[in-house]
Amino acid sequence: MTINCKGQLIDLSAPKVMGILNITPDSFYDGGFYKNDKDILLQTEKMLNEGATFIDVGAYSSRPNATHISETEELKRMLPIVELLVKHFPETNISIDTFRSTVAKQCIETGAALINDISAGQMDNNMMKIVAELGVPYIMMHMKGTPQKMQQQTNYTELVKDIIFYFSERITEAKAHKINDIIIDPGFGFSKNLEQNYELLSKLELFKNLDLPILVGISRKSMIYKLLDATPQEALNGTTTLNTVALTKGANILRVHDVKEAIECIKIIHQMS
Repeated sequence: MTINCKGQLIDLSAPKVMGILNITPDSFYDGGFYKNDKDILLQTEKMLNEGATFIDVGAYSSRPNATHISETEELKRMLPIVELLVKHFPETNISIDTFRSTVAKQCIETGAALINDISAGQMDNNMMKIVAELGVPYIMMHMKGTPQKMQQQTNYTELVKDIIFYFSERITEAKAHKINDIIIDPGFGFSKNLEQNYELLSKLELFKNLDLPILVGISRKSMIYKLLDATPQEALNGTTTLNTVALTKGANILRVHDVKEAIECIKIIHQMS
């Protein structure tokens, strides 16, 4: 199970870690942390040294009720950071967290390696066409509606079955566009309430039937800190617990704020296998 990032084959049968680099001022955990080039480079270097295979850069906060920003603003935030990272860490696999094809195209052309789309092409009809033309791996997440309204759309006939059907449709479209490397993300916290998030995690192994790599992003999310009556800042232990569960159920990529702890999860689970 491999993906091609800029000519390098990455084997996802051994789980990998994607480090989160939010450059938004309003992300739920690390919004506004990295305000200048020095802070951004130090955090990226830290994550790479701790073992991150991918660095996921996001300039549009997708937390519930996040402020909508224009494409121009997203590009204004994103492109200088991609240029900075490519210059200082040219071998790094930079993932671009965007649902906009124009942002995806310009970032890949600047040196990024893959696209992480929370909408699986549903918020920009041109996205899959552009990803196919660029020939890069494509992470497709499950979400209903938009970040601003997704938490009003948590009704399912049968949660896991509905989400697998959603992916079947999106995968068919992606393959029709001749996108070769597809990764699926069940979308923890997106259009799902707390109970649904835990049901989804408990049945994560069912997504292996789609025969594609699975990305899990649960780092410091409300499904952890609300359950524990805590804050995102206090949710590292819970994150580590759920990442361990995710690995035992087939996760191939852990998308996290805390790379060192995620790498330790992978090492321990590997030792047991």
